[in-house]
Amino acid sequence: MVKKIKCAIIGSGNIGTDLMIKIMRMSDVLEMGAMVGIDPKSDGLARAARLGVTTTHKGIDGLVDLAEYADIRIVFDATSAGAHKHHNQVLQADGKQVIDLTPAAIGPFTVPAVNIDANLTKTNVNMVTCGGQATIPMIAAVNSVSPVRYGEIVASISSKSAGPGTRANIDEFTETTAHAIQAVGGADRGKAIIILNPAEPPMMMRDTVYCLCDDADQGEIRTSIHKMVEPVQSYVPGYRLKQEVQFEHIGSNAPLHIPEMGGDFTGLKVTIFLEVEGAAHYLPAYAGNLDIMTSAAMKTAERLSIKRNWVLEAT
Repeated sequence: MVKKIKCAIIGSGNIGTDLMIKIMRMSDVLEMGAMVGIDPKSDGLARAARLGVTTTHKGIDGLVDLAEYADIRIVFDATSAGAHKHHNQVLQADGKQVIDLTPAAIGPFTVPAVNIDANLTKTNVNMVTCGGQATIPMIAAVNSVSPVRYGEIVASISSKSAGPGTRANIDEFTETTAHAIQAVGGADRGKAIIILNPAEPPMMMRDTVYCLCDDADQGEIRTSIHKMVEPVQSYVPGYRLKQEVQFEHIGSNAPLHIPEMGGDFTGLKVTIFLEVEGAAHYLPAYAGNLDIMTSAAMKTAERLSIKRNWVLEAT
């Protein structure tokens, strides 16, 4: 029987709670060791306690003081970009593997469908953002056929699925996602926009991806996009194309002028429409933004544990 790897989650908000439930219900590799928060009345800590998970409301200091801390190998940080710097310093000093679900981006950007194997030896890996996890695979798919000169994404999520941590990190979201569009997606330039939509009933997560690329075979680009959907669906079943890919040829008679590109553009515009339905482990299915982040983080932790042979150490 394989001995599971103990992990802790810092952040008892929406993302941390959803991740905890996923690990407990679905993972054959990971085991909850502790749930950490700073609000003793948070729903996440209350749920963890009911599920028999050790909890502390004293933040990173409380985690370090727990008897369980010595056996914890992986720590997920689902707090804020500002808090993550200190958390990472403490955890790295104690030899813990850190998986960062904030936009702090101390470690390398990791999008499982695109570059997971490149970062499995790193002691801190960053999961970009929910918008990045959804859209960067599409940009990478286009870039694999034709160089993407400019990639822009618009992530729209229900305001009900955006907790205090998400709201406090809006600026970091746009900056981190834009950087990852370039670093992981391969675009020369990137831009990201997030919309918190208060509509009732709550809307499903929707993402629009715009790629400006060199002229290329549209059929090859379409095929590459459809092929990329499959590996994402392997860990986020609710991930799908909302409608068919759209193409527009931009000619020299009417070029696009985008300030971020530093000049006029002629070539091919590719527009991709995505929908992400959540697994409803914590919030309802409209919260696909939680699902794609927590699923990607769990996938990365499991792959990392297997790569390092941690799961084979059981006697």
